[in-house]
Amino acid sequence: MQRIKINAALNAEAPLTDIVVKGWVRTKRDSKGFSFLEVNDGSCLKNLQAVIDHTPEIVRALEGIGTGAAVALGGDLVPSPGKGQKWELKARSVELLGAADQETFPLQKKRHSDEFLRTIAHLRPRTNKYGAMLRIRSEMSFAVHQFFRDRGFFYVHTPILTGSDCEGAGEMFRVTSLDPAQWGGKSAAELGAADFFGRPAHPTVSGQLEGELLALALGDVYTFGPTFRAENSNTPKHCAEFWMIEPEMAFADLTDDMNLAEDMVKATVGWAVERCAADLDLFANFVDKELRPTLEGILKDPFVRLPYTEAVDILAKSGKAFEFPVGYGVDLQTEHERYLCEEHFKRPVIVYDYPKEIKAFYMRLNDDDRTVGAMDLLVPRIGELVGGSQREERLDVLERRITETGMTPEQYSWYLDIRRFGSAPHAGFGLGFERLLMLVTGITNIRDVIAFPRTPGHLEF
Repeated sequence: MQRIKINAALNAEAPLTDIVVKGWVRTKRDSKGFSFLEVNDGSCLKNLQAVIDHTPEIVRALEGIGTGAAVALGGDLVPSPGKGQKWELKARSVELLGAADQETFPLQKKRHSDEFLRTIAHLRPRTNKYGAMLRIRSEMSFAVHQFFRDRGFFYVHTPILTGSDCEGAGEMFRVTSLDPAQWGGKSAAELGAADFFGRPAHPTVSGQLEGELLALALGDVYTFGPTFRAENSNTPKHCAEFWMIEPEMAFADLTDDMNLAEDMVKATVGWAVERCAADLDLFANFVDKELRPTLEGILKDPFVRLPYTEAVDILAKSGKAFEFPVGYGVDLQTEHERYLCEEHFKRPVIVYDYPKEIKAFYMRLNDDDRTVGAMDLLVPRIGELVGGSQREERLDVLERRITETGMTPEQYSWYLDIRRFGSAPHAGFGLGFERLLMLVTGITNIRDVIAFPRTPGHLEF
C-alpha cells in the first residue's frame, strides 16, 4: 500500500485502491457494526472520513483511538454517499501510531478562545484556524520570493547579530557570552570590550543597512528574515521577534519605492486569494465577515498617495475625536492611519514626505530642509504595513543627520563608505510579514499569525 496525503485524496480524479492515509483523529463515532473516523494530516483544511467495518481485530484497535490520536488507515478511496464530500476511505486496517490521553488532551471538538490557545502554542497548529493560518503563511512566504525573483532581485542574507542600531531607537536586546559573575564592577564599555566580539552585540532590528551595502553592488536585492526589538509593548501589533521583508534598490527614488511597495502588496494578496481559497474561507466565515471585500478592494483600485501635510489636514478637518492629537510634526498613530484608509479614502493609502524630526537619520533630506523622502503604506484594520524611504546618498548630509540624532559618524564608518565610493541614489522599505498575514487573514492579534510568539514575559515554547 502507498501512502497518500489527504489533500491529494480529496482531489483525486478517480477511486483509488490499496492506499494508506496517516494523520490525527479529529472525531470518532461508533455505530453498530462499524465506526467513522475523521482524520486530518495538515495538508489541507478538510478532513477525510474513514468508514471501518467492525471485525474483532478492528474493534480492539479502535479501543485505544480517540481525538488527537495519530493513526494509519489502509483501504480504498471510494465515492462517498455523504453530503458535502466527494470521497471517503473504506478502511480495512487500522494502526494506532500514537495515543492521546482523552482525560488530558486539551483540544476537543469545540471552539477554544485565542487566549487559551496561546497557552498551548505547541498544540494549537492542530486546530482548523491555526492550521489554516500556517498554510497561508507558508504560501505567502513563497509568494514573496516569487515576486522578487520575477523582478530580477537577488535574495541576500544579512546578519542576525549586529553592532549597530539601524533605527537609532536603542530598543535592542543584548547578546553576550560573558558569565553574569563576570559583570560586577565593569562599565558598559569594559563589558563590551571583554565580550566575544570585543564590542556590544545585539540581535538585529533590521537588515536594511547591510542591504544597502549589497544593493550598491548587485543593484536590486531583498532580505527576508527574523528581526528583534526589545520594545516592552503589549499591543496587538507588536512582537519581540518578527519577520521582515526588506528590499533595497540602487538607482531608485521615492516614487520607485512606492511603486514597488504597492505592487508587492497587491501581488502577495492576489496570490493568497488565488491559491489559499479554502483556508481563506475559514477566516472569511468565522474571523472577519468583511475579509473578502477588503482583499478585493486592495486588488481593485490604485492606492491613494498624498503628502504628510495633506494627511494631517484631512485628519484635522475630519471632526473625529481622536485619542491622540493631530498636528504637523506629530507622527501618525494607528487610529489616524485607519481613519484615512477605512473612512476617508476606503482603500490603502501611501503617505509620504514626513517631517525630518520624526523619521530616521538615513532618509533623504528634501530640498525644503524640513521633510524627508519617506513613505508609509497604510492598509485597513492594520494601519502601517510598510515603512520606507529614499536613502540619503550625500555624504555630507548623512554625516550631519547622524550627528543631529545624537550618534557619531564613527559608529557608521562602513555605512558612510558607500557614500564615499561610487554613491548612487537608492531606496528601499521594510514590510512586517506578520502584519501582512493579519491583513490577509483578518486576524487581529500578531500573536496569532506566528507559530510561537515572543512577547514581554512569554518565552515558553
